Amino acid sequence: MSPRSTAGVDRRAFLRLTGAIGAATAITAGLSACGGPGSTAEGSSASGKGADTLEAGLSYPLSTGFDPMITSGATPYAANMHIFEGLVDLDPATLVARPALATEMPKKINATTYRATLREGATFHDGSPVTAQDVVFSFERVLDPKNASLMAQFVPFIDRVVAVDASTVEFKLKHPFALFPSRISVVRIVPEKIVGADAKAFDAKPVGSGPFRFVSAVREDKIVMEAYDKYNGPHPAKVRKMTWHLMSDPSARVSALRSGRVQAIEDVPYIDLKGFTGDDKVESVQSFGLLFLMFNCKDERFADKRVRQALHYALDTEKVISTALLGHAESATGYVPDTHPDYHKAATVYGHDPAKARKLLDEAGVKKLSFTLLVTDTGWVKDIAPLIKESWAAAGIEVKLDIAQSPAQYSKVDKGDFEVLAAPGDPSVFGNDADLLLRWFYYGFWPEKRYGWTGSDAYKKVRSLLDEAAREADGARRKELWGEVTDLVADEAALYPVLHRKLPTAWREGTLTGFRPLPTTGLSFVDVGRA
Repeated sequence: MSPRSTAGVDRRAFLRLTGAIGAATAITAGLSACGGPGSTAEGSSASGKGADTLEAGLSYPLSTGFDPMITSGATPYAANMHIFEGLVDLDPATLVARPALATEMPKKINATTYRATLREGATFHDGSPVTAQDVVFSFERVLDPKNASLMAQFVPFIDRVVAVDASTVEFKLKHPFALFPSRISVVRIVPEKIVGADAKAFDAKPVGSGPFRFVSAVREDKIVMEAYDKYNGPHPAKVRKMTWHLMSDPSARVSALRSGRVQAIEDVPYIDLKGFTGDDKVESVQSFGLLFLMFNCKDERFADKRVRQALHYALDTEKVISTALLGHAESATGYVPDTHPDYHKAATVYGHDPAKARKLLDEAGVKKLSFTLLVTDTGWVKDIAPLIKESWAAAGIEVKLDIAQSPAQYSKVDKGDFEVLAAPGDPSVFGNDADLLLRWFYYGFWPEKRYGWTGSDAYKKVRSLLDEAAREADGARRKELWGEVTDLVADEAALYPVLHRKLPTAWREGTLTGFRPLPTTGLSFVDVGRA
């Protein structure tokens, strides 16, 4: 299915998302060639250690390149928040939309027309001016089905983008979409001249208009960025140089912070949280980030929603949270956590009820349920897996665990070779409104290609409700429609969250100014300086 269609992104883009493409090898090889510990480019204009340099510990290696049209890796996506700008960006900590390359939020001309004016004097990192034509190019390449852009599924309402003059852009929509001003933050503006000349080189060595310019990257080692002196936007760099150390080993991240090698780290192991004292500060922020169960609805056992519901009721989620996550998560009572502005408590809330689970299985005619649970090997998810198995065993459900890296598991899923999957997910890195979050898992690729929901009446209803909400101008009515979707997907439980976790971030007190932990994967040093 075309990524430009309202049904969502196509298979190629999602294979990028799960890291299951061979191209990642070529991309990261190119990244390594861009510089490393011995690269003379690494510190070309940085002023050395101390207050001019900021160092951080990130938890994921570079699994993709940096092209903002297609990047799906957590680390390059976080880096892009510093390298690129959209017309509109989201505040990294609050996820509230704010003008970036645009002088103000896009102006509504009529129900299906918006205009945006570019910041005067804005330039890309090669010194060339940012023009309206670059904006048109950036949106058109996202919307072009041939490019299989991951971002296309978020802007299906855009019909065309036109350069009115050198600094003004006009958007024509296929239909009214009230969330337009904030939603276009998913498209970062890139230089047509550079991308058009060599898109692969651009993917390995990105050029944006943000406060930091890319210097070098090595897949499992580091990313180096430095301040862009000609940046004239609202969020100038407050340090000369940044080095992000890529540390997949959690103990290495913790040691790096405690030794003073870095000033901040993401994804602190829950078991280490109480050990931070003195100058080391740690904070867990409630996120949308969830652990979900996804069922192969083409399997006759899991085609019956009572079986899917039974497995949710059989889970002792509170024990999972207290034991594996040490209390740093909330049980799902809706599709989004109760801290979210669009929260709706689902009509079906899955408390721990083994008796109800057994009753539902009996009603479905399932006397002895056994299956293999695919689990991705993310650290905190692996910690949860044995507890899931234990809960289900207590309800008479026999489960074999298959734990492996995400690409391997999703390869099985995409071939239809699975029964149930437990995995993490967090589309809130792209935007935080309920429309975007719901469409990610319930409209297009996931239900149609992954969990086999296509022909169901429930899926048709979800699509209809989301489309109606997208066209709805009244905010209260829109929220009601999203609530109906939440009730429906909770009852169906074809794919549904078990919990929403808190993201623990740690930093060295007194070394940074303006630093805030994020409710999404990654770290942000926009508006952050050295003390």
